[in-house]
Amino acid sequence: MYKELAIIAPTASGKTALSIDIAHKMDAIILSLDSLAVYKKIDIASAKPSLAERDGIAHFGIDCVYPNETFDVIEFYEEYTRAKEYALKNQKNLIIVGGTGFYLKALTDGLSKTPKISASTKELVQNELRDLSKLYDKLLKMDENYMRKIASNDKYRIEKASQIYFETNLTPSEYFVQNQPEPLLENLPIYEIQTDPEILRNRIKQRTKIMLSDGLIDEVISLEKEYTRAPNCMNSIGISETFDYLDSKIDRIELENLISIHTAQLAKRQRTFNKSQFNNVKKAELKEMKEIILADY
Repeated sequence: MYKELAIIAPTASGKTALSIDIAHKMDAIILSLDSLAVYKKIDIASAKPSLAERDGIAHFGIDCVYPNETFDVIEFYEEYTRAKEYALKNQKNLIIVGGTGFYLKALTDGLSKTPKISASTKELVQNELRDLSKLYDKLLKMDENYMRKIASNDKYRIEKASQIYFETNLTPSEYFVQNQPEPLLENLPIYEIQTDPEILRNRIKQRTKIMLSDGLIDEVISLEKEYTRAPNCMNSIGISETFDYLDSKIDRIELENLISIHTAQLAKRQRTFNKSQFNNVKKAELKEMKEIILADY
């Protein structure tokens, strides 16, 4: 019988190795919940598991797009669908694992379905996008509550909002009121790894040292050369600090310290989000979690 479960935890908590171990025991594949691992060529900065570390387990949610391409919760929905289809076809179970709780929340709570956009609407929107500020102001006047959440230079989201309007003749707010979210997952078992904050900070410091010794700086130089600093993913932890180092704003010691500090801050935000958004979660330390999950399955 097909089974699904989720393992959540902050960065550097040991969830990757645990999930691969459990995947072998459960005959499962893995869907990664990591907003940076989806990008090809961002390998060290994302701390994504290497092919060797994946140990023969099929992974989804890794290396999906290039850094200059967009990936948001809609694309993650599609990646979940591909992962589930693969699991069912190959008689596997599915483990969803990672630190980006927002993606998991989208699966359990659902997203409103966006309308199918016609070729004529796409062409119309592309013409409108030639004057981005004018288009943004037009949408802002019609739907201030929705558009205030979107930056005036966020071309991707302005495009999505305008497609909804020109295709349906409804403002985005009106459209989403009429098209309520439909959850993809209900009653999903969720397991959260608990780690003492001081232990986690030490793990983060050690991982940062490894990332730098593995060639983080060279990776960022290569990424900048090929994609510039413009893509949103170039503002991610590990990459943005390395740009400051390359610009001689900080030295090598400060680089390592800042990556560690910012990663620890991210881990705290992840814990806070998980605590506030998910109910009926089974929590345990890493050394106990494996037995707890396998006992349930």
